[in-house]
Amino acid sequence: MRVRVPCLRRVLVYGSVSMRIAYADPPYLGCCSRYGHEHGDDGRYWDSPLTHAALLTRLMVEFPDGWALSLSVPSLKTILGFCPSDVRIAAWVKPFAVFKPNVNPAYAWEPVIWRGGRTDRSREELTVRDWVSCEITLQKGLTGAKPEGFCWWLFDLLGLQSTDELVDLFPGSGIVSETWHRFQRQRMLFDKEAETRR
Repeated sequence: MRVRVPCLRRVLVYGSVSMRIAYADPPYLGCCSRYGHEHGDDGRYWDSPLTHAALLTRLMVEFPDGWALSLSVPSLKTILGFCPSDVRIAAWVKPFAVFKPNVNPAYAWEPVIWRGGRTDRSREELTVRDWVSCEITLQKGLTGAKPEGFCWWLFDLLGLQSTDELVDLFPGSGIVSETWHRFQRQRMLFDKEAETRR
């Protein structure tokens, strides 16, 4: 799988305050059985909208700097009902998607609801699109694992910098955290280079 090399041409916002940002990729509403785990007697814990509402409350209370939440298209209307009015919706578009029987048109994208992040960006910075197109992961051992290209885009979407803290609430395959550490290292090198040119 080809992963797009992250663009390092963003301009460092000097003097900006570090942020604590969360990313949540829980079992999607109505899809709990796909993950091979059980919650309670009937396995419907994450299949309950109230569980997702509680997660959103946690995101808003514990992460006022910003957060992002992955979810499915069928659950978007329900989940948005628990969100504040200032959230935005981004899209992960899948060039290759699994086609399900009797579902036409196919679901070939996933929403990402996000709030906050770094909004005081310079006009010199590249404009980040509110969508990304990258292939799904294969053979990662976990249903729904996000690809590296998605992670790099997510960090840019939230305007993250090397000094920020990213809390991955559902580590799963560990790809998000691993990519975040690479992002931090590359950003620190880039920031040092930019500092010497000032």
